[in-house]
Amino acid sequence: MIGVINDKCDFCGTCVAVCPFDAIDLYEARIEINQRCTDCMLCVWICPVETLAPLDAEGKIILREEAKLAA
Repeated sequence: MIGVINDKCDFCGTCVAVCPFDAIDLYEARIEINQRCTDCMLCVWICPVETLAPLDAEGKIILREEAKLAA
């Protein structure tokens, strides 16, 4: 699963453009990941401000820095 940190988003739409499954809905003040998401992580890696991030088993967002430390 992918989580969204909406207060970090600059609404550039890069994630929407890169998603091959049309799984990201961009609204005026928020982003939502819909049920078409396959967790391919393209949006996570393309986001220039790290708004999108994978979720751990408990549903907590795993920040890129935390992921790098775990690798």
